[in-house]
Amino acid sequence: MNYDFDEIIERRNTNALNTDGFRGYIFNAGPEKVFPYKDEEFIRMWVADMEFATPAVICEAMKKRIDKRIFGYTVVLDSEYYDIFSKWCKDMYDWQFPQEQLKFSAGIIPALYQFVEDFCKPDKKVLTLTPAYGYFLHAAEYNGVELVTSDLKNDNGYFTIDFDDLEKKAQDPDVTMLMWCNPHNPTGRVWTGEELKKVAEIAEKYDLWVVSDEIHCDLLRQGIHHTPMAKMMPDYDKLITCMSASKTFNMAGLMHSNIIIRNKEYREYFASRDKLIGAVNPVSFEAHKAAYREGGEWLDQLKTYLDGNFKMMKEHFEKNAPEVKCYVPEATYLAWVDMSDALADVKDLCDFFANKAGVLLEGGNSLFVGNAEGFIRLNLAMPRATLEEGLRRMTDAIKEHCK
Repeated sequence: MNYDFDEIIERRNTNALNTDGFRGYIFNAGPEKVFPYKDEEFIRMWVADMEFATPAVICEAMKKRIDKRIFGYTVVLDSEYYDIFSKWCKDMYDWQFPQEQLKFSAGIIPALYQFVEDFCKPDKKVLTLTPAYGYFLHAAEYNGVELVTSDLKNDNGYFTIDFDDLEKKAQDPDVTMLMWCNPHNPTGRVWTGEELKKVAEIAEKYDLWVVSDEIHCDLLRQGIHHTPMAKMMPDYDKLITCMSASKTFNMAGLMHSNIIIRNKEYREYFASRDKLIGAVNPVSFEAHKAAYREGGEWLDQLKTYLDGNFKMMKEHFEKNAPEVKCYVPEATYLAWVDMSDALADVKDLCDFFANKAGVLLEGGNSLFVGNAEGFIRLNLAMPRATLEEGLRRMTDAIKEHCK
């Protein structure tokens, strides 16, 4: 069947962070912060969830579970979920893992908080690449440990790893963990086998725990393939892989993720520290099973639609604001756009576009840790008509500012 990604869905009055939480998240402000635009007038291109309906097969699976009418404590006692998810991993990435390695968390973010607590005592450090997803920093701050960063190199919008710098940072004996993002958020890089191999060699050389956040691994441009870090480190015991269908199928609010832990001793420790005492949300669990079992065709059409949205963005900026530097990323539905030439004198790009264009977006070091000044991240997972309006507003604001 053909899926309608042009449908515009009203999300207000659902307690959505996307519609109601932007003041606190982007601007560290409350309702006292006002704009020339009403809240409902903003084009929202910020937080990483989609404006597309979750696939009907997933909604139907949840409805069937709801029809059972009882939602008692729910635990995983058989292999059905593993069998479904394992098949997905085999089909999508030509990779599988033993069932006993699979654990669960309400989300990858709370799992990251736990890993930093466990692997980086207050006198130890965690290492990552910048720019970085903001919660990598928050996980370190929450646990009172230092986040060490290695800046990616920018080659005309194509970001690569500075391996010499990464190894220099990794050899610090106080660095005990590498927080790895594969594919990378916010740049959208899909790391090559050669890049993954070099990172793996550094991590193994210095005996680092490697936590590989692979939540964007299904959101690829057509023709691009994802390689799990686990395939490049087949015998390394201190590797943890984090995946979820939540980002792929727009159900982040259902709070469920897959945490694949190789090390037996730590796996048992992680389970003993589980603040959810081994329970899963029964509705979320059914949603994820349906996604991995029946969501492939929807995902394929989504990827094609997103490819079109990225093409539109690139062509729009080239035509209407050529000083804006952007490229089509290999993965995610997020564009990492360089505004340093277009708006060189603007210090707060988020504030500028909110006030001058009525567009909500994220950017800069305050939201992406470091190596992010002059950049904005644009969420393109929206109906094309909405995206077109958002891009028009942005380039109109740039032109007006540069008169």
